[in-house]
Amino acid sequence: MVLVDKLDELGKPAWIALAVLGFMIFWPLGLAVLAFSIFSGRFGSRRMGCWHHQDGRWDNHMSRWQSKMERMQENMQEKMDRVRSKMDQARGSGGNWWGTPPSSGNRAFDDYRTETLKRLEEEQVEFREFLERLRFAKDRAEFDQFMNERRDRPHDETPPPQPQA
Repeated sequence: MVLVDKLDELGKPAWIALAVLGFMIFWPLGLAVLAFSIFSGRFGSRRMGCWHHQDGRWDNHMSRWQSKMERMQENMQEKMDRVRSKMDQARGSGGNWWGTPPSSGNRAFDDYRTETLKRLEEEQVEFREFLERLRFAKDRAEFDQFMNERRDRPHDETPPPQPQA
């Protein structure tokens, strides 16, 4: 672009004058010139001599700021994912934001439903604990069987060598 190159030769005052002139003629034009000059690096570039320290402190500060903003963005994304999953769970179960089912209008039925759901959740916890004990007992029986077979094995046989890691 011939105009952009010419304005770059004239420096930052030319870009400022063009932005002011653009605002005076038609404000969206001035806004466009201002946005182009800022986002293309015309006001922050080395050739303009603005916002740049020779010792690199500004660059170091900008990289720290950038990494902080990236961490903030990741944290916000995690929070938004949690909120979305909670909303999806509430929608899937027919409940509201807090996961409680909507009121039917009959208070006695709502109390019965709440008590039943609480009882079912408790039974589910008990059943999971039962399954865990059952798995442990099965593992214990298999281990005891292995140890008995190992103990009953003749001692003159040498066990096959184990691969070493």
